[in-house]
Amino acid sequence: MHTTASKITIVRMALVPVFLLLVYTGHTAAGFLVYVLACLSDFIDGYVARHYNQITDFGKFMDPLADKILVLAAMCFFVEKGLMPGWAVAIVLLREFAVSGLRLLAVEQQRVIAAGWSGKIKTASTMVGLGMMLLFGGNKALCLTVTAVIAITTVWSGVEYFVRNKDVFRE
Repeated sequence: MHTTASKITIVRMALVPVFLLLVYTGHTAAGFLVYVLACLSDFIDGYVARHYNQITDFGKFMDPLADKILVLAAMCFFVEKGLMPGWAVAIVLLREFAVSGLRLLAVEQQRVIAAGWSGKIKTASTMVGLGMMLLFGGNKALCLTVTAVIAITTVWSGVEYFVRNKDVFRE
């Protein structure tokens, strides 16, 4: 049986196609509201999971996956609209695959690599930045700034995961 926190995560994943449908059909304001609701659900499910002791393996896996699906969907929309370069999406994807690989190696050694603060900062700044791009449209300076913040925080948090867990490679 899924916990309340897990149900919130599932709702966040279900909001992604709604968000995409809205922004691709020109209903950007409604898309922005759905995006904000999805982002807020990330913080709500984390609070519920910790506060009500609902931390589960399902949640540990699905919560960050739901975040990535939402963020990458928004980034792909912006790439298609010419407001973000494709290399920014590539950086996010490469970091996610690399960190997932690191976590798989750690699991083989009966270790769990918890999310670090840099990853939380990356997620929050990415969500806020993409929301600002939705809200303020094609402001080139804003788009450039958000892209830079996403790239820097993504690389920084990825490097931190590997530096903090370099002993995984010693086995």
